Amino acid sequence: MERMRSSKEQPTRTSSSPPPRWAVRSARLIPLIVLPTGLWRLAMVCGFPSGYTEAGFVPFETPGAKVWMLTLSIVCELLALLSLGLVRPWGETLPGGLPVVGGRRVRPLAAVVPAAVGALALTAIWAAMPWWWAYPHPDMTPVGSLVVGVLYQPLVLWGPLLGAITLSYHRRTRPRRLRAAH
Repeated sequence: MERMRSSKEQPTRTSSSPPPRWAVRSARLIPLIVLPTGLWRLAMVCGFPSGYTEAGFVPFETPGAKVWMLTLSIVCELLALLSLGLVRPWGETLPGGLPVVGGRRVRPLAAVVPAAVGALALTAIWAAMPWWWAYPHPDMTPVGSLVVGVLYQPLVLWGPLLGAITLSYHRRTRPRRLRAAH
């Protein structure tokens, strides 16, 4: 008698393969891409005009603006550092030292969905940056406009790099489907 095969597929969890070297390098590159703009904003928090004219810098001298620039710099760098989780073991299993959740496996979609949404948002946000110099910046000095453009240009890569790393993570961590033999 011939064995009948079940068409049902059962998910199994196997340890994921290591991330490709390009993904690791890309994940390490992302925080470095974000760092120059954060340092530029921190210089403004410290009172350095960072390429703005005297009149153009006035709005950035308020306490609210300084808190915003400091917060934005820290949050951006922390989000950039999170991309490392897509290529490091702590992106698949939470570190044991974390209270309550330590040692638990990360559900792949809990990492993939926010990372994919972030990649799309970042790509949209920075898509126009290559045309920085095509628009006038009357509140900046010519050198300041050049410097800001150079510092911000690498951010165009943040979204696409994060998207590629996210796809790699998804492919490595998705449950494998095996056919059940009966």
